[in-house]
Amino acid sequence: MRHDVFIAGFGGQGVLLAGNLLGYAAVTEGKNVSFFPAYGVEKRGGAAMCTVVIADDEVGSPVVGNPTVALLLNQASYDKFVCRVKPGGTCIVNTSLVDTAGQVRDDIEFIPVPMNDIAVQLGDPRMVNMIAIGAYAAKTGAIRLASLEEALRLTLPERNHKYIPANVKALEAGAQTCQ
Repeated sequence: MRHDVFIAGFGGQGVLLAGNLLGYAAVTEGKNVSFFPAYGVEKRGGAAMCTVVIADDEVGSPVVGNPTVALLLNQASYDKFVCRVKPGGTCIVNTSLVDTAGQVRDDIEFIPVPMNDIAVQLGDPRMVNMIAIGAYAAKTGAIRLASLEEALRLTLPERNHKYIPANVKALEAGAQTCQ
């Protein structure tokens, strides 16, 4: 078993936290993981992306040129990276911020998720990343929601553990979009 995912958005959307969370969750399940973050020097508002590879066997390289799954959280990321998704792959798109009209790829599965709208309905617009990860987990089966919840305790600083229930609710809401 090998899963790879590319996550892209702008700084402040929690892209790197989402990748880190996936990595920790996979480790708690006894899987091998690589996490490769990248972001612009301006951070908040600039480009942020990461690749996570989860495997039963060794992971040879954290670099994935054509990911099987992409989580694209804003328009700039969609415009730049949708072409890199492997044919037969999946693109989970934040349709609150991304206009997919005129989409020309018919060789990948598109999963539209209004992530910002769902986050606002849950009461916290910062939960877009958790909704994306919940959708990814439900769609791929790469990781269990229970493992993600456990990994939140490892990923978030202790001062933010009070937000774990809200994060879990967002993970579950994201998962429901793919069931």
